[in-house]
Amino acid sequence: QVHLVESGGGLVQSGGSLRLSCAVSGRIFDIYVWGWYRQAPGKEREQVAKITVGGSESYADSVKGRFAISRDVPKDIVYLQMDNLKSDDTAVYYCNAATTTRGGWLRSETSGDWGPGTRVTVSS
Repeated sequence: QVHLVESGGGLVQSGGSLRLSCAVSGRIFDIYVWGWYRQAPGKEREQVAKITVGGSESYADSVKGRFAISRDVPKDIVYLQMDNLKSDDTAVYYCNAATTTRGGWLRSETSGDWGPGTRVTVSS
């Protein structure tokens, strides 16, 4: 069992920065990729960044050059540094993990178990 708890959201002005955190606990050794997703009002949830256990990162085109995903391995925290925020970044942000036991992502639209996430509001 892996537990994921997001924090760090808030209200920020356009052009500002926020750093989101995802505290990971449980069968951490079973995780092979971590991801950050977001769901804007009236839109489908989308993946914005992911990082593999080997450190490879990938980003959605909409956030490339502005967002950075990283891991603090000793603390078991996954971060999403968000810079130059835009109003389009307003959304609820969620972290996710893929495990070998599950054979894929723990959270999915099928399972519906996304939790509350952390809300980011960017004012223009």
